[in-house]
Formats: sequence, structure tokens, C-alpha cells
Amino acid sequence: MFRRSTPTAPFGLLAIDLLAALSIALMALSLVVGPVLAQEQSPQPSPAAAAETSAVAPTQGAAAAASLAAAASSAPLAAPAGSSAATSPAPAPSPAPSLASGAHSTQDPCPDPYAPEPGATRDPKAPPPNLCPAQPHGADPLALLSWAFTPIFQVIFLGLAFFYSITGDIGIAIILLTILIRILLIPIFRAQIVSQRRMQMLQPELRAIQAKYKGDRARISAEQMQLYKDRGVNPASGCLPSMLQLVLLMPMYQVFSQGLKAPDISSMLSPFGITLVNVTCQSTTDLSAPCINPDIPWLAWLPTLVGDGPIIPGYPGGLPANAPEIFVVVILGFGLSLLALASSLLQLVQTRMMMTRSDDPQQSTQQRMFMLLPLFSLLYGAILPAGLFIYWITTTIFSIVQQFLINGYGGLFPLFGWTPRFAVDHTPRFPVRMPEPKPPAAASGGSTQTTQRSTTDSAAGTIRPARRRSSRRGRRR
Repeated sequence: MFRRSTPTAPFGLLAIDLLAALSIALMALSLVVGPVLAQEQSPQPSPAAAAETSAVAPTQGAAAAASLAAAASSAPLAAPAGSSAATSPAPAPSPAPSLASGAHSTQDPCPDPYAPEPGATRDPKAPPPNLCPAQPHGADPLALLSWAFTPIFQVIFLGLAFFYSITGDIGIAIILLTILIRILLIPIFRAQIVSQRRMQMLQPELRAIQAKYKGDRARISAEQMQLYKDRGVNPASGCLPSMLQLVLLMPMYQVFSQGLKAPDISSMLSPFGITLVNVTCQSTTDLSAPCINPDIPWLAWLPTLVGDGPIIPGYPGGLPANAPEIFVVVILGFGLSLLALASSLLQLVQTRMMMTRSDDPQQSTQQRMFMLLPLFSLLYGAILPAGLFIYWITTTIFSIVQQFLINGYGGLFPLFGWTPRFAVDHTPRFPVRMPEPKPPAAASGGSTQTTQRSTTDSAAGTIRPARRRSSRRGRRR
């Protein structure tokens, strides 16, 4: 990888450096936050005992000793008549402790998960567990991995809880959270789109290098990397956003599958003991109900053929975002999801917009293989929660809009041989331009004037011309 030095490409290796620094900071934060969140809060002494002790005055004799003992044991006794305690005011009742944000009761929502219990097998009918920070454990590598991803999970969940506390709709909260994430990642995804477009513009020169050094793979690779350096193109910047999407998908899946099922989420709303988001649980009587209402009312019209209920509407209370959305069961354990189908179609549009028309058969084959990748979303539509597909649909639409502003329609048209008028000679709002090649460095003792030549001219100049046969005939003396 080479660092860009041209002013026209500000999002080259800088985005990679920024993401690497962010990853190191998150890992360092996880090392600090994990033990702090794993610590149990020590119960503070109740002021009831101190109030009751100060309310009872000392008396003489056996009656005074009995009253002091009763006050110390939080069971006050009536003072005898004529004593000084009879004139003191009665102790005020201790106020009832208030519930924390996102909690059902005042009990500890996160007991030690590794404490020995008599029954290790969990009852399948038991309510879902509370949402608690993961704790590292040397005997369980998955627990250590979960603990490392806890800071990312907590940041995403806090954002989702914040938008839910404002809107009261988990579906709208998911969309707003996705838009916020994509706005923060605009520079990284812009670098990906620009890099892909410049790689397409460099294809003629890359093919010329392959034709010139045919059979010498090491020389071809060296010349291509030199070409990328001269043109300020970073091939690795196109892979970085894809890896970032995978990193975000794992905590996002846990947010929807566990965070929207937990009856008590107070531990995740209060990092370092400070409550950042206030969420009132939907039910204060049913301790097994999720604290956040996972139902999306504006998606209740989605039909379903699963179960004995009516087809339309399929979800009278709203589509649950913490459960898979299944339209029809195709095979045992596999079903067709309408949200997964919509996600696949949008990804097909995005993939075609990234492509360009080419006469190269190898490149055409690669493009057809890329067109099959979005169809894999249909395979796990009945496994993943519906909230994850809402997130993926929103981020795909955002990517289509961002790509349209930079590349235009790309290779979307012709579609089945049809090209609309508005797509003919369309100019993008922010078109991609190839940086001018940098002039080669001048020799130390030679002239500073250099002549720029294209790759094709350079390849033609290295070919040795054929020798002409002499017109003179006869034996040389």
C-alpha cells in the first residue's frame, strides 16, 4: 500500500490509519471498561438504622438498654413513660428505593455468571436473561471474545436506546441509528467508491502491462503497484469498508437478538455507574417481558403463511424486530423472508451500479459471479432477526444514494435491453477524476526536463526492431 500525495485524493491511506487507530482505541477501551463493568456495586448502608438510632435518646436502667438494642436491630420499641425518649419525634419511614432506568426491580440484574449453581441446566421456559456486560473467563474463549466486543455492543445499544426513548418506535430507532452510523462512515465508503471507479479507469493500462510482461508475474505485480503509486490509487481501500461491515454485523446481531429480549437493561444503560439514557420499561408487572417494546406497528401488514392465523395482517401487534420474519416455510428449517427478498433486490441494484460495461470475457465472468452474491441473503432470511434486515436495507439504500452521487447509474442500464432517457449521458454530481501521473524523478547529473509517456508508448519503446537483411549478396571476404 502506498500513501497518496496528490491533493485530489484526501481519503487514501488516511482512512486506513484512522480506522486502525480507532480499532486500537476500542481494544484499549475494552481492556479498561471490561473489569470496571464486571465489578459489582457494593451496597450502600441504608440511612434507616442511623435515623432510628438518633431518634431514640439514651435512658437509664434495663429499659434504656432494651430500647438501644431494639434500635440497633432496626426494630424500634416504644420508650417508657417519663423518659426523655417519649418527647422525641417518631422516626421517619425510609423512602422506597427508586427503580433504575431500564430495570424492573432493585435486585442485582447481573449476578456472577460463573458462580457455582446447583442446577447448571437452564429451563427452556425460563424468562430471557438480563442484558449484562460480558465478563472474561480464562476457561471460556468465547467469553473473552464477547468481553472484547462489549464496548462496541454497548455503544450501538446506547444509540438504539436513545432513539427509542425519543420516538417510542423501535423500527424508526433502527433506521435513525443506521443513518447516523453511515453519516459517520461517509469518508471511508467514499474512498471505497472512488477507488473502485479509478481501478476501472486503469483497466486499459493494466492490460497493457500484462501484455508487455506476459509470463513474468513478479514484474507485472511490480509495474502495477508502481502504476497505482503514480496515479494515487490505493487498491486496499476498497476492502476496508467490507471488513468494517462484517465487524459491525456481529454486535448488531447481538443487539437485536439479545438486547431486544432482555427484561432488564439497566446495566447497559449505565456505563461507569452513570446513566446515559433513560428508558422506561414497557411493563412493570410482567418481569419476563422485554424492557424495550420490539414490535414495529408500521410493518404489521406484512403477510405470513406460518401458523393458523389470518394471512393479512400477519402481525396484529406489529412485526417483532427480535425474531425472524418468515413468509412461508419452504423446507423444514428454511423459510422465505420478504425482508430478505427486498434486501437481495436492493443489493442487486447496488452491485450493478458498481459495474461498468466491458468487452473483456474474464471481467464479464467476474461480474456475473458478483451478481450471485446478493442472492445468499435469501438463505439466512429465516434465521436472522427482522431488525437486522431493516438495518441492512437502510444501509443499502444509503449506499445506493451515495454511489449515485459519485458514479451515477454506473452499469445499472441497459436493463434487459432497455435504457431510460434520464440515464442517457447522465453526469454524476461528484464525478471521479483520475489524478495526473507524477513525472519521474530527474537524474542527479542530468537535465531536469522529462518527457511523460503513457504505458502503451513505454511498452512499444522497449520492443527491439527487427533487423534488416543486407542487400549485398555473396561471400564476405
